[in-house]
Amino acid sequence: MEAPLQTEMLDLVPNGKHSEGLHPAGTPAAGNERVPGPRRSHVEGEGFLQQSPGKEPHFTDFEGKTSFGMSVFNLSNAIMGSGILGLAFAMANTGIVLFLFLLTAVALLSSYSIHLLLKSSGVVGIRAYEQLGYRAFGTPGKLAAALAITLQNIGAMSSYLYIIKSELPLVIQTFLNLEEKTSDWYMNGNYLVILVSVTIILPLALMRQLGYLGYSSGFSLTCMVFFLIAVIYKKFQVPCPLLSNSANTTSNSSLGEGTPPLVETFSSDSCTPNYFTLNIQTAYTIPIMAFAFVCHPEVLPIYTELKDPSKRKMQHISNLSIAVMYVMYFLAALFGYLTFYDRVESELLHTYSQVDPFDVLILCVRVAVLTAVTLTVPIVLFPVRRAIQQMLFPNREFSWLRHVVIAVGLLTCINLLVIFAPNILGIFGIIGATSAPCLIFIFPAIFYFRIVPTEREPAKSTPKILALCFAVLGFLLMTMSLSFIIIDWVSGTSRQGGSH
Repeated sequence: MEAPLQTEMLDLVPNGKHSEGLHPAGTPAAGNERVPGPRRSHVEGEGFLQQSPGKEPHFTDFEGKTSFGMSVFNLSNAIMGSGILGLAFAMANTGIVLFLFLLTAVALLSSYSIHLLLKSSGVVGIRAYEQLGYRAFGTPGKLAAALAITLQNIGAMSSYLYIIKSELPLVIQTFLNLEEKTSDWYMNGNYLVILVSVTIILPLALMRQLGYLGYSSGFSLTCMVFFLIAVIYKKFQVPCPLLSNSANTTSNSSLGEGTPPLVETFSSDSCTPNYFTLNIQTAYTIPIMAFAFVCHPEVLPIYTELKDPSKRKMQHISNLSIAVMYVMYFLAALFGYLTFYDRVESELLHTYSQVDPFDVLILCVRVAVLTAVTLTVPIVLFPVRRAIQQMLFPNREFSWLRHVVIAVGLLTCINLLVIFAPNILGIFGIIGATSAPCLIFIFPAIFYFRIVPTEREPAKSTPKILALCFAVLGFLLMTMSLSFIIIDWVSGTSRQGGSH
């Protein structure tokens, strides 16, 4: 029988750190007595969520104030990322029907994995991914979850900053009406990504509470909706096959990247969509989509701040958010693919720049995407900092020095990664093939199997068997994706679409 939630405690702190003590002394975890937790410290918990005065804080004492609609907004923003820019390339290498099937499968599986997380959270009264790992497998489980979150979100931030590096110089070039790329420092993507990191991202990342960044979610999503509208509109504006004009001939020199103009290789035969396609590049498709739907490190924090929280309500929020992103992903991929067909590159905006680098609408789209991804980086950084604190500084009081040093260190490492990364496809492929299956498939399933007590659900019950099958699917996905990507690299057949 499930223990009352009133006996279960959660130590939420401003920087997202959670203490190991999850239950009062002498009170076992509901259905799981593997990991006894010490008594909690109250120092860091002060000031984050309101507690009843003169009373030891309990799980139900934290009163969330975020509405249903704002929670959908926040979770949708957590799901939405730069992965949308690579989905048209994924469709070109799977075909429309196969892409739709895979996208639907990944969306449904993501919703199911959130169901497993929420059910595990309800059993033990924990709303932190790392602490679910701790309750299931002790310290190794906590470290494994923290490491996966760190790798996943570093990959996400790297892709965001890579977009800034590749697109911001083109925006400045177009704004200044320059036909050729100059050697000025403000045209150098490496300098610009460092400048944006220091002047915009770092100040936002230094905020103590994640809630302060919630207002940027709506603006970021608005920018991405504008991107989607522009992609749909350009489908009916860009001719197929492309017509030879001065814009096509100047685009190559303005980009300065040696990429052949699309008009040279784009014929009428290339204007027919494929419904089923299988090639070596198909190996990148599932990791890209899995990466695009990862929101699991943010689900439990959003659940914590939800007004009148319940598992059913949070599941509805998750389902609605996934459904909204599912529609946006499919439409962006479909119309991006139907605009360029097999010539679409791994970074969609770069493909548009080869048609007309001085297109005003595409310039506005670039600004919108740059704004969205820039404002998303601080939000993604918070779970990474929490994971690092869990691994290196457990049960420590909040320190502004440590708070700042971790943020500066993370941004420094990510900037180095972005400056030396070969292309955005490599980032999506490797990170998506490793950490995303763990966070979406493997960890929610095995945590659920270990945390839910056998008195409530026996090991051979249908829900737990399904959970184990879900974990096996994650292992198969990880192994298959990594194997195909390694074979692709070794054979040297990787398509260098969208390299910058």
